[in-house]
Amino acid sequence: MKLGVTLPNFRDDPEPALAVARAAEASGLDGVFGFDHLFRRARDGALRPALEGMTLLGAVAAETSRIAFGPLAARASLRPAASLAAALDSLARIAPGRLIATIGAGDSQSQEENETFGLPFGTFEERIAVLDGAVDAAIDRGYPVWVGGASAAVGAIAARADGWNRWGATPALFEREAGALRDMHTRQPFTVSWAGQIVLGATERDAHAKAQRLGGDPGAAIGGPERVADVLRAYGDAGAEWVIAGPVDSSDPDNATALGERVKPLLDR
Repeated sequence: MKLGVTLPNFRDDPEPALAVARAAEASGLDGVFGFDHLFRRARDGALRPALEGMTLLGAVAAETSRIAFGPLAARASLRPAASLAAALDSLARIAPGRLIATIGAGDSQSQEENETFGLPFGTFEERIAVLDGAVDAAIDRGYPVWVGGASAAVGAIAARADGWNRWGATPALFEREAGALRDMHTRQPFTVSWAGQIVLGATERDAHAKAQRLGGDPGAAIGGPERVADVLRAYGDAGAEWVIAGPVDSSDPDNATALGERVKPLLDR
């Protein structure tokens, strides 16, 4: 099972994301993955900035030499399918053999971003049709294309791509959904992956103190290296070939270092 970490896109300054990528590569992690948003809302409603996803990944590609990287997920409604495919092709040329291109349809949190910049958000059916076209444009271009999402309609598109990513869900639900997709898929190899939030500390006490301070997803895995490894291993047992950890304090490169040096060695136990 391969282990990746998410990048801190929701910043003005790209250096924290590059520092995380460098730490991930140095510590032996397998991949780094960036978000694709125009902005984000904080809990108090304030606007948070966002680094443009493809531009940031280009910098990550140039800053690293071994580690896999990609969007999680490139939102199909933000760019025409041909433009998205061209951007992905460029990333693949910058870092041959390292791009994993995940494409998604967006969700309710994407609506305000699209509409603020005059982009149609569309109905669920319209977003699925746009996703379908974006995947068609990107597959068979020399890099794996995963599809992100949980609905049956997304799964039908994922089944003819190179892989699937599921954010959140329990291991049991993940296993059921992954099994259904594996029964449907038409391409080989087909990679099943999971991503979700974590709060990682040097010890259990440190992790729970950090979680109380930071807040975040109530479903996040909270703990020291052994506890987080146990949680991630459960998704591997459920069929995930990749697990991608999203630290709540995503700008701290120490998370990537700890994941690579302390968590990853525990996953094969």
